[in-house]
Amino acid sequence: MQFGVFSIGDMTPDPTTGRVPTEHERINSLVAIARRAEEVGLDVFAVGQHHNPPFVAPANPPILMAYLAAQTHRIQLSTATTLITTTDPVRIAEDYAFAQHLAQGRVDLTLGRGNTGPVYPWFGKDIRAGIPLAVENYALLHRLWRETEVDFSGRFRTPLQGFTSTPRPLDDIPPFVWHGSIRSPEIAEQAAYYGDGFFHNNIFWNKEHTGRMIDLYRSRYAHYGHGPAEQAIVGLGGQVFMRRNSQDAIREFRPYFDRAPVYGGGSSLEDFSAQTPLTVGTPDQVIERTLSFRDYAGDYQRQLFLIDHAGLPLKTVLEQIDLLGEEVVPVLRREVAARAPQSTPEAPTHAVLARRRAEGRDPVPGGGRGAAA
Repeated sequence: MQFGVFSIGDMTPDPTTGRVPTEHERINSLVAIARRAEEVGLDVFAVGQHHNPPFVAPANPPILMAYLAAQTHRIQLSTATTLITTTDPVRIAEDYAFAQHLAQGRVDLTLGRGNTGPVYPWFGKDIRAGIPLAVENYALLHRLWRETEVDFSGRFRTPLQGFTSTPRPLDDIPPFVWHGSIRSPEIAEQAAYYGDGFFHNNIFWNKEHTGRMIDLYRSRYAHYGHGPAEQAIVGLGGQVFMRRNSQDAIREFRPYFDRAPVYGGGSSLEDFSAQTPLTVGTPDQVIERTLSFRDYAGDYQRQLFLIDHAGLPLKTVLEQIDLLGEEVVPVLRREVAARAPQSTPEAPTHAVLARRRAEGRDPVPGGGRGAAA
């Protein structure tokens, strides 16, 4: 399993000081977080895509990914998310393939519709068509990375005739795609149809809802002939805050939780922690809670933690990453390896995808595996 961190790049006032980082500081904090994540041995750094305050996450994530590719050597660079509804699929195909080359294959992406309604009209789209946009745009993106001359006519963009997206994916292997969704069964269906990954960012949801979404994806993955349900590729989100003493963690994190831009002012910290994967406590408590995700998600391939939200200062965020890398993830790796059956699929890196290609195991949309399978 891959373990990593993700950021939504919010610029939230620190509730304990009132200070808001400058855009320059916040942008450079993303670089510092990614570099520290690699230094402590984490596998993935992912960043969201936003076009509006209070976020400074890149409107075009491949710009940051390309820069990080030059600053790092091993860590996988991903998104949380890439807006498939309001970003032209031709642009996605070109930009992420270019970043994939610069990163020597260390690039994948999570497609999503986002959580900011006004973005749609800014880019000439109708939020009421969010699901159809996601379906049509990905159908085109999938072809652009696999066909050298694409003829396309659809509902939401101008037609294409004999179009070739450049650069072509590295080694003719497209970046792996996770379809991210919190509540939309249509997106789980889409991920299953193509044999892609399904990422449930369950930081707001209870385990019963998350389990139902993953079960749907797994059953439909098998239905489309990509393999048994347990072979489906699943990722989960989560959120943690740690200190050596659980009461110290709760006391320090509470003001950040209470003022967080996406959930502040709602449930209490205690209620929210009970109802969602948010874990505020010691490293041992984070380990125990994270291992319990397997009870409803099965054996999955990627676990990402949100650790820099709600105005937390960079020094504190880096301390959280240190605890993840030094105390939490090594134990999780051992426990996951001991509990997972040998049939559990590997996380989809470029090398793994190349091996699958050589073995004739590329997924065929809606129709099972390739002829060599």
